[in-house]
Amino acid sequence: MSTADGAAAAPTDTGCIDLGVLPSTLSPGIYSRAAIGLVVLASDQTVEHEFRAIIRQPGVAFFEARIPMANEVTPENLWAMKAHLAPTADLILPGVPLDVVAFGCTSASMVIGEEGVSGELRKVRPEAKYTNPVTAAFAAFRTLGLRRIAVLTPYSPDINDNLRKAFEARGVGVAAMGTFMRTDDREAARISTASIRDAAIAAGRTPGVDGVFVSCTSLEVAPVVAEVEAATGKPLLSSNLAMAWHCLRLAGVDDQQPAFGMLYERGLAG
Repeated sequence: MSTADGAAAAPTDTGCIDLGVLPSTLSPGIYSRAAIGLVVLASDQTVEHEFRAIIRQPGVAFFEARIPMANEVTPENLWAMKAHLAPTADLILPGVPLDVVAFGCTSASMVIGEEGVSGELRKVRPEAKYTNPVTAAFAAFRTLGLRRIAVLTPYSPDINDNLRKAFEARGVGVAAMGTFMRTDDREAARISTASIRDAAIAAGRTPGVDGVFVSCTSLEVAPVVAEVEAATGKPLLSSNLAMAWHCLRLAGVDDQQPAFGMLYERGLAG
């Protein structure tokens, strides 16, 4: 037997043949088109699952790290995540540039503020672009021309009220709003897709509504988006659908994926 350079390989004391240093080349990697970082709540059961279903393009990959978060969704617990944003993002592929970094929490992005979230991520990932479900939702609203929406959440009334006010302050009217009232993240993740489908269809049929937004990364919406849009003729968006789409478009990935709804047939509007 010979080594890669043709020299004879001798058995070691253990009887194992030493093949020496083998020739190798480096590929562009599984992120040759785009590398996306995702900060996931410690309690979240859904966002990674939906991102895996959506982000499947050759050469595009996402990598995640989990941020501490109490199970109960309260303004105090949401604000507490701000201090952990930068250290958590710093754990994602250290030394490897990322094209986009996303923070996967809608309600915390409202409480901390979009610029507050971006500012923390920028401390450790200055090379990247940034998004979160709120920033992504408004990018989707602009792209689809949505001015009056129905909003579905699992949140408590005070968080819902803040979300409605924030949307309306930026020119997006909330014509209808409903909650599943599952404020424990472990329960929110288990709201059935049938429940979400039925509520989204009813919300989409509300007079004066241009589209439906399902808020919360714990809610699984991707499996029912086509059915809801077919029943209402209007776009169905969610925190995860909007955020995954925005990550792809910010990274320059414009592949159309109509199975995930009307939004995925569109590029990023200015």
